[in-house]
Amino acid sequence: MRLGLALGYWGRGPSPDHVPLAQEAERLGYDSVWTAESWGSDAFTPLTWIAAQTSTIKLGTAVAQMAARSPTTTAMHALTLDHLSGGRVLLGLGLSGPQVVEGWYGRPFPRSPLTATREYVDVVRQVLRREGPVTVDGRFHSHPYRGPDATGLGKPLKPITHPLRPGLPVLLGAEGPKNVAQTVRIADGWLPLYWAPSRPEVYGPAVAGLPEGFLVAPMAQVRVCDDVAAGLLPVKAMLGFYIGGMGHAARNFHADLMARMGYEEEARRIQELFLAGRREEAVLAVPDAFADEISLIGPRERIAERLELWRKGPVTDLLALSPDPHTLRVLAELNS
Repeated sequence: MRLGLALGYWGRGPSPDHVPLAQEAERLGYDSVWTAESWGSDAFTPLTWIAAQTSTIKLGTAVAQMAARSPTTTAMHALTLDHLSGGRVLLGLGLSGPQVVEGWYGRPFPRSPLTATREYVDVVRQVLRREGPVTVDGRFHSHPYRGPDATGLGKPLKPITHPLRPGLPVLLGAEGPKNVAQTVRIADGWLPLYWAPSRPEVYGPAVAGLPEGFLVAPMAQVRVCDDVAAGLLPVKAMLGFYIGGMGHAARNFHADLMARMGYEEEARRIQELFLAGRREEAVLAVPDAFADEISLIGPRERIAERLELWRKGPVTDLLALSPDPHTLRVLAELNS
């Protein structure tokens, strides 16, 4: 199992620790470093900055949001950074949810998310392969554009720049069983959310039959500490925000996943508290057991024991969300 460093997205502003953390992860033998985006910093620019100050560590987006860019634009970002970094890019994509897609990007959330994702990946693949002009007669992505307001003058094009790697890996963030099954069919890897190594069946039967070489790269908060309950508080804060606030009360994919993992009543309670403005109570309502099973928190010996569960399953890359160099070093030692 390889290790990755997950930096996430910026808060109020850029963290001065991200480049030193990426450099330390590279020195420790971490295979990859990952950035994210929501409605603030983008995923590609920080990776470019990191690429210029590292030499071997792979550069992943976990995830770049599909609604943020047309698929050809995303492919342009990926192939450009792949050239500049010497072939280190891992392109992780995610659809997000209606709240962000329509509220932030001002785009309609697709009524058929699976079809929209499939068409998006098809366009990205065509650009990266550069076998001919990009042509897609899709429901959500058509090339040339064929909408009712089209001029009819669109011309099929292929990229001027020759991609460095036609097979640049494409990974997808997927939560529902149907989405996971499609991900296994059309992508090179999967970025699971809330991975519990003791029960992969939550994500559906596709997890049991993954093709050889397929990447499974869940993100997990990792923290070496003596007090497990205190160490879990940042995990609970993250869960409270995502389950309570990253989605509408009637449609929240994160809350739905938590419910499928056996915490339906707790998930709905977290939503109620968060949407009522009682955010601290929402965080405290996150069960310690749930936060614990999707993270690696506690003393070195406890993390070592629990890490074995992650190794035994289908996980190929553990993406550690940890701003602590000491924790990164301990994790590298335990995984060696």
